Amino acid sequence: MHDYVDTAVLGTEDRFAIGQPVPRSEDPVLLRGEGHYSDDFNLPGQAYAVIVRSPMAHGLIHKIETSVARAMPGVLAVYTAADLEKGGIGPLPARQVMNNRDGTPMLQPVRHALATDKVRYVGEAVAAVIAETVAQAKDAAEAAEVDIEALPAVTEPSAATAPGGPRLYDDVPENVGLDFHFGDSAAVAEAFARAAHVTRLELRSNRIVVNPIEPRAALAEYDPARRHFTLHVGCQGVFGFRNYIAGVLGVGRDEVRIMTDRVGGSFGMKQPNMSEYFCLLHAARELRRPVKWTDERSGSFVSDTHGREAQMTAELALDMEGNFLAVRLTGYGNVGATYGAPGPSTRNAVRNTLGVYKTPLIEVTTKCVFTNTTPVGAYRGAGRPEANYYMERLVDTAAREMGIDQVELRRRNHIPAEAMPYKAPNGTTYDSGEFTNLLNKAVALADWDGFAERKEESRARGKLRGRGISDYLELTGPPGREMGGIRFEPNGAVTIITGTLDYGQGHWSPFAQVLATRLGIPFQSIRLIQGDSDELIAGGGTGGSKSMIVSGNAIVGAADKVIEAGRQIAAHVLEAAVADIEFRAGRFVIAGTDRSVGLMELAARIHAGLELPPGLPGSLDVADIYDGPPSAFPNGCHIAEIEVDPETGIVDVVKYTF
Repeated sequence: MHDYVDTAVLGTEDRFAIGQPVPRSEDPVLLRGEGHYSDDFNLPGQAYAVIVRSPMAHGLIHKIETSVARAMPGVLAVYTAADLEKGGIGPLPARQVMNNRDGTPMLQPVRHALATDKVRYVGEAVAAVIAETVAQAKDAAEAAEVDIEALPAVTEPSAATAPGGPRLYDDVPENVGLDFHFGDSAAVAEAFARAAHVTRLELRSNRIVVNPIEPRAALAEYDPARRHFTLHVGCQGVFGFRNYIAGVLGVGRDEVRIMTDRVGGSFGMKQPNMSEYFCLLHAARELRRPVKWTDERSGSFVSDTHGREAQMTAELALDMEGNFLAVRLTGYGNVGATYGAPGPSTRNAVRNTLGVYKTPLIEVTTKCVFTNTTPVGAYRGAGRPEANYYMERLVDTAAREMGIDQVELRRRNHIPAEAMPYKAPNGTTYDSGEFTNLLNKAVALADWDGFAERKEESRARGKLRGRGISDYLELTGPPGREMGGIRFEPNGAVTIITGTLDYGQGHWSPFAQVLATRLGIPFQSIRLIQGDSDELIAGGGTGGSKSMIVSGNAIVGAADKVIEAGRQIAAHVLEAAVADIEFRAGRFVIAGTDRSVGLMELAARIHAGLELPPGLPGSLDVADIYDGPPSAFPNGCHIAEIEVDPETGIVDVVKYTF
């Protein structure tokens, strides 16, 4: 990672430097209700799309009758899977391919933007109606007749593999798309065999509807002269989105542009492998008109990818003193009727289950199964919260079963600070962590030892009082390439260009702090471009709590390139050797003299037509790609106390420490 310490910080007000609290400059426009979101995009002559969805969880499509719908007022077209196929729109592949335990790739049944011969979940897109108005498109969608023969459905992941049960795909035996395994089975089995105690739990993480405040929406346009598509859409990163869309359309990446402004939440859900976008792009090309679609809440509940849902048998082996010997997870992950993006989150279970504990061995076996339910995608941690939940439940239960204080059992098994950097058995190397110190601080702040007195006081009032404690560790900053670009504008502004995308996190202010600190330029002069794929040469998008790590370092890398280019140009302007030029406090200075030129002044002179000899950079505009990082390891300890009214069942959180 780049070292942020730089004398350039003297060139910007201290209150805007890295680490200083600054008001989020991106917020006022939102607080005034002036944010520009996906549904706010409109173009002259645009048509509107409504999606016809399956009312059944599983069934054979015998016929889609659209003649009545096509003849209704204002209707421009009704598209089915056959129409999209004729238009060259291919299947929608999984965005991440993983290997089964035998080394073979996971099974990828063919999935199209619109259902072909079969429907596999309630809400699956069957047809797209395009009309002059939304109301006309809705009326026509209701007139479309879809003849579906109902088939038995399976919704429980553990039941999906039962012999003789419903099968979603002919080429996917037992509905298992991925048979994932990590760990040394023999070594783990031996550890459990010699354990003095084994704790075993049946745990379930419930399915969740993502439900961002802004439903999905998009506006597609097509330029026949350039054979070029543009899609205005809310997403988490336009670079990868563009690449996926182009691949499914079967066109070059330079023939697709993705543009995103404000995004009203996503949490992992607003991904490119969604049916509606391809219907819009096809319609825009066929009709030579912009086509818009905005989902409604009832539609998003069944068409957006969901989150979570797994059934796990979690086991923890301990010796006589309560030291952890091994942890084992075995179970099912429900991926829904097809893979959501980015795909099964089994690796995060491997990476996060061990948490803050020095457990010598781990084994994870998960069958990711298809069911007749809405596809499951990434959602707020994508396997990380579940992993912490599994481990902390095991620790608490083991403490009760063995008669060991739950705080003491945690202390006994913490990875000690002096062991850092620590190589965990899941292959991850922790760079730092003071887990016992954090636990001790939380226990002191919560007055852990005074709980008995508070419990008695609650009892005197007819209430029950309980408490819970949880350590946690979440691996963040997944590896990936990210761009940081810097552009000096003619009006004196400085533009940051990034591949990550703010959908509520507040990227602009911290990114501006990084650049202002590194280059010593005015904080208020910095603007941010993050939602235009034409501006990017790389970009993994926002996800995994990585934006500040990857984009921040990419911005620093780009700033260093600005400094190097500026030294060369400043040497020419000041008639000095490049080796004698130093960069301090936003200025290029000839060492040992008072002669200098400011960075912003240099940029202005270049825009004014400064003649530069051959061999020198033609401008200060640069781009850098940051490739990494290994990961970061935020962690902590939470303690909650609650009161329960036994007569009404009302639960009150009366004390919370973190």
